[in-house]
Amino acid sequence: MHYRLGIDVGGTNTDAVLIDDNLKVIAEIKQPTSKDISGGILSALQTILEVSKIDRSLITKAMLGTTQCTNAIVERKHLAKIGILRIGAPAAVAIPPMIDWAEPLQKVSIATTIIGGGYEYDGREIAPLDREAAKAFFSSLKGRVEAVAISCVFASVRDDQEREAAAICKEIMGEDTHISISSEIGSMGLVERENATILNAALHKVAKTFTDGFALSLKQEGLVNAELYLSQNDGTLMTMEQARRYPILTIACGPTNSIRGADYLCSIKESVVIDVGGTTTDIGVIQNGFPRESGVAVTIGGVRTNFRMPDVISIGLGGGSIVKQQDDGSVAVGPESVGYEITQKALIFGGDTITATDLAVASGLAKLGDPSRVAHLDATFVQKGMDAIKLLVEDHLDAIKISAEEMDVVLVGGGSLIIPKNLVGAKRVQTPPHFGIANAIGSAISKVSGTYEKLVSFDKTPRAEAMEAAKQEAIALAVQSGALRETVEIIDVEDVPLAYYPGNTSRVKIKAAGELA
Repeated sequence: MHYRLGIDVGGTNTDAVLIDDNLKVIAEIKQPTSKDISGGILSALQTILEVSKIDRSLITKAMLGTTQCTNAIVERKHLAKIGILRIGAPAAVAIPPMIDWAEPLQKVSIATTIIGGGYEYDGREIAPLDREAAKAFFSSLKGRVEAVAISCVFASVRDDQEREAAAICKEIMGEDTHISISSEIGSMGLVERENATILNAALHKVAKTFTDGFALSLKQEGLVNAELYLSQNDGTLMTMEQARRYPILTIACGPTNSIRGADYLCSIKESVVIDVGGTTTDIGVIQNGFPRESGVAVTIGGVRTNFRMPDVISIGLGGGSIVKQQDDGSVAVGPESVGYEITQKALIFGGDTITATDLAVASGLAKLGDPSRVAHLDATFVQKGMDAIKLLVEDHLDAIKISAEEMDVVLVGGGSLIIPKNLVGAKRVQTPPHFGIANAIGSAISKVSGTYEKLVSFDKTPRAEAMEAAKQEAIALAVQSGALRETVEIIDVEDVPLAYYPGNTSRVKIKAAGELA
């Protein structure tokens, strides 16, 4: 028997789970997230090994879901100094890179330039790549930056000039230079794709720190046979090497892990997952076992991007949300939270702060802590607070659905005991076993994927032939990422006709996923 280890770091709690070859949960733990996240991961690892008492050499796969990249952008900390090259003059000089970024974030860029080159929407050159300008720019960056971001007009159609510029960069700045190129990260739309590429380059240092830290923690604890993987935001896994190259793809992996975990625990292929933590609640949708992807540009830390992200609504409601009586007699729940200090500050645990969990216990919805400590709360106050929680969740449940029809709802996360079961808009509400660690389970049972995205002219290639070729490309990418070929399935197909393109052109996007080899 072999085992998988899954660890998921949330804002309030760090969860860990061990599952066997049959994907059965062997051991689970939940503990507060520490300020030093790496120390928290090591502590969670030590605790679960102690609880399970299994032979460490039998753990063959270890998966980590972390919020560190999201935190680095939001907090503007630990970001690498970078250089930004845009290929697109004279066509794309009107709007400079990072034009609408907050000033503290703009400081990650040491130097920016726009050089000649770029493509039309159909792949024709606007101008040849200005190699001399590229060489001069990279020479000026040498020794001053830790990473480089390269973007090009319509690189999503044709990426030749980006790759040539990257080759010039390595020639001048060295083979070890971290280079992010936009065609590998974002979708259509130069500015949003470029923004995602800049963030990816700036996260280079953070990614190296947490991948090295995770590897070191496992080594220290004697997990010498474990292959290491990072959770990414489409509900699948990436290797440590991929995580170092594309750290931006780990952003929002927490909610996707919970969605994947909820799918595994309930096996409902189409449902809404409500993941309630100590501070926030994430609401997403399971489609064919994976999170539904957002179809619009997503803002991260104030930066508008267009790389793939899960369609998730986050609200300031959690088990540790602070409850206050308003001047008008109403009761407000959140968005402030006691977070990981809930076990010291909530009334039921001997504290002096009224939290959403206290309301749930006072109303009889949950059994936790010392109920006698909330017996004095006014019944009307408790009811108003619970009604506020219910209304907040129902409003956002409606927002995430794409039709007025009722949907199955799955409650997961340690804070989900505060959510009433009679939600308007829900067909049925269920809380599965192991609901509190669904995120860690999602991390541990995740598959590996490959996504193929290109603009295809059906005038040049018949549609059926083009789609089949694209599916084979997606399968090959999944296998390249570490999936067993015989287990790979096509899990998502998008074929969007582009009216503004000449002829019969579509944006084809196909995703395949399979079990780890």
